[in-house]
Amino acid sequence: MATAQGITDSTEAAIIARMIHAEKADLPKDTAQAVLGLFSFDQADLDRMHFLAVKNQDDALTPAEKTELETYLRVSYFIDLMHAKARLSLGKRQ
Repeated sequence: MATAQGITDSTEAAIIARMIHAEKADLPKDTAQAVLGLFSFDQADLDRMHFLAVKNQDDALTPAEKTELETYLRVSYFIDLMHAKARLSLGKRQ
């Protein structure tokens, strides 16, 4: 996973990475536990992402579906960074 170190571009992912500082274990325990419980996709979104990913592998996405998949990917990146920071703050490695 990319960390904020060395990321100097201005993509959404780079900006979010610099804001979150996933490499720093500086969340209080209760906050880290809350982050792990708060940020997750529900089953309908997981199913939709899977559908779009499979369709993408077949190079069959419409422009709207491609935009939707890219949106899911950006949100997923945010969740991954938040979870990484929370796990690191709790001393868990995953």
